[in-house]
Amino acid sequence: MGLTARVLAIDAGNSKTDVAVVAADGEVLATARGGGFRPPAVGVGPAVDALADAVTRAYAAAGVTSVTHVSACLANADLPVEEERLAAALHARAWGESVEVRNDTFAILRAGVAEPRGVAVVCGAGINCVGMRPDGRTARFPALGRISGDWGGGWALAEEAMWHAARAEDGRGPATALTHTLPAHFGLPTMYALIESLHLERVPPSRRHELTPVLFATASAGDTVARTVVDRLAAEVVGMATVALTRLDLLAEETPVLLGGGVLTAGHRQLDDAIGESLAARAPKATPRVVRQPPVLGAALLGLDRVRASPEAQEKARSHFRA
Repeated sequence: MGLTARVLAIDAGNSKTDVAVVAADGEVLATARGGGFRPPAVGVGPAVDALADAVTRAYAAAGVTSVTHVSACLANADLPVEEERLAAALHARAWGESVEVRNDTFAILRAGVAEPRGVAVVCGAGINCVGMRPDGRTARFPALGRISGDWGGGWALAEEAMWHAARAEDGRGPATALTHTLPAHFGLPTMYALIESLHLERVPPSRRHELTPVLFATASAGDTVARTVVDRLAAEVVGMATVALTRLDLLAEETPVLLGGGVLTAGHRQLDDAIGESLAARAPKATPRVVRQPPVLGAALLGLDRVRASPEAQEKARSHFRA
């Protein structure tokens, strides 16, 4: 090996992967970006193959062939058994002497705090929440959708908006402006036309997520039904955060609650206000804060935690991503 590298940080989401090679003093020697990480769709082997391209490019740029520790925060690593399976697959690649795999929500949490202490709620396509303490204790949820008790995320919000709009148009539910704003987004005149277009895939199913911003815009314009959906999401976010704080015995301590993912970082005023008010009532010592730092920083800091790097090394890594 050329230079001494301590950590390979991997943040792999459904749509993209970021990797960073970090030296013992916290210097980021190289970074690279690759495609999405989707083992449920393609299998563990091909998914790890997709990571290999970015890792190979980062190692070449850094002038190294392996590291002390691989810190991988991966989408779809929702259960401990999945983390173990993926860790074994990464270890087989011999990218580092040791490997730790965590759900990618941990990367967002660690990126937003000075020490591994706090709770993070992420709302993107889905919703998830994790918490951690410096002593290694964690709190987490399966985050597998409705079968594990979850509600929220862009897909669920779009579906909920469609449900209310369809019922309003045919008379089963209360009136809502969503009956007009949702189909209008696709240039269609009615909810019936939108339902037909989605069912027959004249509008690709993947475009359903575009309805989530329409829901928020309709809520901001004062629509009662749309506002109710947004308030429900706020309640879900605070509910998950409060449970995680309780499990970690952090309710009585000043603790950051980090908010990440496209839905929670978009600056929706009603949602932000509702989260703040509800969290103040249920967990008065918790402080909500939006995470702007890239998740790969969190993976790097978790790796530096593992190799017992100095605070100065951690700050040096953080400053690289701050620039």
